[in-house]
Amino acid sequence: MRSSSSSPADRIVWFPRIALLTALLTLGLIVFGAVVRVTDSGLGCGNQWPLCHGSIIPPLDNITAWIEWLHRLFAVLIGLFGIGTLVLAIRAYRTRNRAVLTATITAAILFAIQSGLGAIVVVLDLPPTFVTLHLGTAMLLFAALLLAGVLSVYKPESHYQPDQVTTLIYITAALSLVIILTGALVRGSGSTLACTDWPLCNGQIIPTDQGRSALIHMFHRASVLGLGVALILVVWQAFRHRQSPRLQWLSAVALICYLAQAGVGALFVLSAAAPIWGAAHVGMAAATWGLLVVMSIMEWRNTRQPQEIESMKAAWQH
Repeated sequence: MRSSSSSPADRIVWFPRIALLTALLTLGLIVFGAVVRVTDSGLGCGNQWPLCHGSIIPPLDNITAWIEWLHRLFAVLIGLFGIGTLVLAIRAYRTRNRAVLTATITAAILFAIQSGLGAIVVVLDLPPTFVTLHLGTAMLLFAALLLAGVLSVYKPESHYQPDQVTTLIYITAALSLVIILTGALVRGSGSTLACTDWPLCNGQIIPTDQGRSALIHMFHRASVLGLGVALILVVWQAFRHRQSPRLQWLSAVALICYLAQAGVGALFVLSAAAPIWGAAHVGMAAATWGLLVVMSIMEWRNTRQPQEIESMKAAWQH
């Protein structure tokens, strides 16, 4: 008679699906968070958390309250999926491929920190530092979920020693996160429209006489330009020095997402901060970060020692 509880094999099959679904939902939450910011709904529920204007359900005629409340509800949904992912990881990977379990536990801790920062941001009237930390933690949570999902299914195609391409991929991934954080700083400091044209800033390349906000804005643009150069190098090096079609095409898609991000960023400025372009800008930036994280994971696996790879393969076969 078949047991009603799932077998270890079933749990291993389901885990990457649930982990990657939770990662995609987290990406959706990041975009939704951008909608909250660009519509100035961050204090839609006032300074109250978890209540909204003293109630569980916000007032029906308060659109900003509903945007903020739905954002919180979305976070609760991800929390439920995260609990399911953690339970599956503990049951399926506590005795095998412990890296998957470690990544999932890290994601659970980051979710708890993310929720706490969200409450602090609301209670303290959206201080720029905590707004930036809130978004940064969301990106790390997204990365941890991708790490858990990819580690559970990816089998190294070949082994090679870490080289300059490896370092370039890691640095580019880190740079993409820095750019996201500088973008949050632009929004949090009220510098979104400090420069009303593009690519110049009110007619200047370096707006030294336009105040702090203009300098923050242009620092973000300069960082974005640096990421573009790094991504072009990654694509060139991946197609030149890597035999993996997956790595090659992931790099190409990351570059496409970056170009979309840069273009949408320009539209965001030229449209006087239209909400749709602001949300799309953050979404494309998060997608670029996610693709670079996946590339970094694959590169890390491919550069492990052969004996480590063999032990991983043995674990997968049991």
